[in-house]
Amino acid sequence: MTAKPKQDMGTGSIKKLMVQMAVPALVAQIINLLYNVVDRIYIGHIPGIGGTALTGVGLFTPILMLITAFAMLAGSGGAPRAAIAMGQDDRDRAEKIVANCFTILLFLAVVLTAVFYFTAPTLLRFFGASDATLPYAVEYGHIYILGSVFVLIVMGMNPFITTQGFAKTSMLTTVIGAVINIVLDPIFIFALGMGVSGAALATVLSQAVSAVWIMKFLTGKQTLLKLKAGNMKLIPGIILPCLGLGISSFVMIATESVLSISFTSSLARYGGDVAVGAMTVLTSINQLITMPLSGICQGGQPLISFNYGAKKYDRVKEAFLCQFTVCVAYTTVFWLLLMVIPSAFAGIFTNDRALVDYTAWAIRIFLAGGFSVGFQISCQQAFMALGQAKISLLMACLRKLILLIPLIFILPNFLADKAFAVFLAEPVSDIVAAAVTTTAFFLFFRKLMKAGKAAQQQ
Repeated sequence: MTAKPKQDMGTGSIKKLMVQMAVPALVAQIINLLYNVVDRIYIGHIPGIGGTALTGVGLFTPILMLITAFAMLAGSGGAPRAAIAMGQDDRDRAEKIVANCFTILLFLAVVLTAVFYFTAPTLLRFFGASDATLPYAVEYGHIYILGSVFVLIVMGMNPFITTQGFAKTSMLTTVIGAVINIVLDPIFIFALGMGVSGAALATVLSQAVSAVWIMKFLTGKQTLLKLKAGNMKLIPGIILPCLGLGISSFVMIATESVLSISFTSSLARYGGDVAVGAMTVLTSINQLITMPLSGICQGGQPLISFNYGAKKYDRVKEAFLCQFTVCVAYTTVFWLLLMVIPSAFAGIFTNDRALVDYTAWAIRIFLAGGFSVGFQISCQQAFMALGQAKISLLMACLRKLILLIPLIFILPNFLADKAFAVFLAEPVSDIVAAAVTTTAFFLFFRKLMKAGKAAQQQ
């Protein structure tokens, strides 16, 4: 007999369930930041080369994001589908979803490792690497790429633990890896003198341990949805709807990669290595905003998806509004702190005075619209939780593909300070996209609730 999760998503207090589900997911996302942020903090403080090495590692970000995007193609698409199947009491289908998504992740690991390992030097030069920063970018990138199979398993399969209601177990996946990474980083980087290679190796080893933890859980006795070898043969009717829903998250993260390339290549032209280095820090700070929001929404997603599948529409509405309120409150508070003490955040990542000063200036421009991100992400993720793949994809494309990336190249043509213009593209797109996404969701949600209640009365 399998154990039952502590959370019964179809009954009880929504707020209490949201706390039980979201807090572990939130903690996991915050800790997950440490995989990359801690590396950058240590790298930025390597004596003599910290600033240059930090800039080089930052240039690897587009490839890192693409690997994550492919992981979430399966994970973020499959987990809501599995939750909906559970709400419909179709456990067999839910288990086939888990196994099919795992098969896709293994296939992607082979392809991505081969492609990125051999093309990394060329890609990094295209991203804006200079003669000074390229060696550090390649050094870090090659090791990380060789361990990408572990990244794909962790990012792609952990959502299937959360969606069953085992939020604390899901959190431990990240906690275990992050703690190992924090311990190994200073040992490899400083004590053993491995520098940038040590940072990459620490990350890969920590992800490997997390991957083993996930596999042990999903094949063990506690899980409700067991990963079975007999279900791993790909079935189009199972995997294609998952990938269709996951396309939204894939596009969101993949366009972050394209976005990172657009920023770094433009800033390398207008501001040189110091501007590219500032962008590395800004990317990390931006993750401090967006990744906790992802954790909050991971907590809300099972509640929304399960009750939607069970046709409990009042609970769907309550769960969304709770998620929305928390996301908006968090981004508003964090945004205020960034505007008041930008130098404190910049100084976390490097002791290079010139880079700290430049980054503090850029924070007040680049993150001026940060308060609006909570609106955008909470509504866009709610579309996904309701299985609305097409509109979720459209909202994912709006901010980055339709607004931000074009503005990065357009605004410098109209402003004398070209670097300022590049940074300004971010808040303009943030605010416009948040307004459109929030309006679209509330109009859709009102219509959905009316249709649901009408169906219940028939």
